Amino acid sequence: MNRRYEALLVKEMIERLESEFEKEGAKVEQVQKMDKRHFSYDAGPLDAGYYVNFILNADPGLIVRLRTKFKLDPDVYRQHYQRLEENKEKTPKKVAKSK
Repeated sequence: MNRRYEALLVKEMIERLESEFEKEGAKVEQVQKMDKRHFSYDAGPLDAGYYVNFILNADPGLIVRLRTKFKLDPDVYRQHYQRLEENKEKTPKKVAKSK
């Protein structure tokens, strides 16, 4: 069962990441380029990075594989995945008729 996720990655090579997501089986819905920003805390030699937000549909097991894969990628400094609510079309509420 596929679920909807949001992946926030610090990365300069957006096209390569998008193709990596798709090659692993995720469907990329949206890519938001968020410019370079300072990290909230320094955890190494870098104090800032280029943030890119991907909205994607993927199997939960795929998120584990992607996290492991990008952890080994020297170009990805930080990454965060968050499960999003499903995209359901809003249906009007049924109202009981008064007598």
